[in-house]
Amino acid sequence: MLAKVLSSAVIGIDAYLVEVEVDISHGLPTFTTVGLPETTVKESKERVKTAIANSGYGFPDDRITVNLAPASIKKVGTGFDLPMALGILVATGLIPQESLARYLVMGELSLDGRIKPVKGALPMAIAARDAGYEGIIIPAENAREGSVVDGVSVLPVERLSQLIDFFRGLGDIAPIKTDISALFQQRGGGGPDFSEVMGQEHVKRALEVAAAGGHNLIMVGPPGSGKTMLAKRIPSILPGMGFDEAIETTKIFSVVGLLSSDQALIADRPFRSPHHTISDAGLIGGGHIPRPGEVSLAHNGVLFLDELPEFKKAVLEVLRQPLEDLQVTISRAVTTVTYPASFMLIAAMNPCPCGYYGDARHDCACSSQQINRYRSRISGPLMDRIDIHVEVPAVPYKDLVGKFSAEPSSAIRERVSGAREIQTNRLTRTKIHCNAQMASRHIRRWCEVDEASARLLETAVNKLGLSARAYNRVLKIARTIADLEGVTDITAHHVSEAIQYRSLERTL
Repeated sequence: MLAKVLSSAVIGIDAYLVEVEVDISHGLPTFTTVGLPETTVKESKERVKTAIANSGYGFPDDRITVNLAPASIKKVGTGFDLPMALGILVATGLIPQESLARYLVMGELSLDGRIKPVKGALPMAIAARDAGYEGIIIPAENAREGSVVDGVSVLPVERLSQLIDFFRGLGDIAPIKTDISALFQQRGGGGPDFSEVMGQEHVKRALEVAAAGGHNLIMVGPPGSGKTMLAKRIPSILPGMGFDEAIETTKIFSVVGLLSSDQALIADRPFRSPHHTISDAGLIGGGHIPRPGEVSLAHNGVLFLDELPEFKKAVLEVLRQPLEDLQVTISRAVTTVTYPASFMLIAAMNPCPCGYYGDARHDCACSSQQINRYRSRISGPLMDRIDIHVEVPAVPYKDLVGKFSAEPSSAIRERVSGAREIQTNRLTRTKIHCNAQMASRHIRRWCEVDEASARLLETAVNKLGLSARAYNRVLKIARTIADLEGVTDITAHHVSEAIQYRSLERTL
């Protein structure tokens, strides 16, 4: 007898439908899986057979053939265990075929019949809704992430026997619902705050400008000057994510399997800080079975690279494409996968190998050759793609013991959110969302300067040797500074401040 169960799998961060066909015919007892199954899918037969038997049901002693359609796409993961088991039970007549027609099913089976979580439940729930199915049946530990999708019932299951009783009309499974508004109300709070940072006012200003326009930024300073401390507080001044941004970010974490069972949605902007020993595949994504890297996990958030020159040069160079295109494309022999990668790059580095070049309180032990070699680990094209360069000096004693209170993140975030709202309204008919993403045609339209500003820019280009890309970035930073002030026209003092943020052009 032939049975059909609808399931799903993931390519990139989007899911597609997979029809699990099970045929049981007379012949020698065999269990064959076709349809380009990967190793974990081929191993499903042992889990399925044992789970059915340990749940108290008979396993057919016949020839079993399972086809995963479409057969042209490689199937990966353990989520086909449950639909295979149901297909066998439908083919043996235990479960009526028509009862499964309204549901999309996925789940990994334990040998005792428990249903374990799978990766990618959120995009699969979206696929079920878009295909017009009434509900989706997923493991209980994935239920919260699936329940954020409106328009489809999410039925959480814990055991195979529970699901069999449901389809036979012997039990009921209550759909789970999540209050999305409550998730957004609970976000933030309790994290690192700028009120804890004493001194470094000019660096805080640079970080505010970077957050307001979505600009990439690098901090250069001696050890202990607060570079890492400042970077960790950037998410506290970024505007909150909208629902669409949160869904897209959560989909990435879902396909990687980084969502906990009690986490329905990532409502706070992610902050990723990989170690400098990371490989290019770990940073950008890849592997035999392509998976997202750190740049995609930082999508709609912050990617912080501490001790930037310590990263392998080949690893840093692969950052150039996502910084320009805001996405990563990974090509393999059988498939090409594209992951979103729209993030703020925040980098930190010492001015020299010992860290004390230019520090008045310490003597630098590095030779000029060592310093040049150290700084040359960061290529010119990569530095060109970092909008804001800011020097972070050691904190003076009077700032460490001062009694004054620093400005809290909430006050800075209010100004940043106001500037982002101006940009959103300005760019509403484009596919971009902030000044840092503007292309040349947008710059020509919205970054016009007066005569005094043009003279400043000409001097900067001639004296600092700014590239065309760096020149455009100065204009975008000036546009952001004007937005923070709430003014329409870019004036000379906006351009002057923007040029200061390219000061490392003189030294790096």
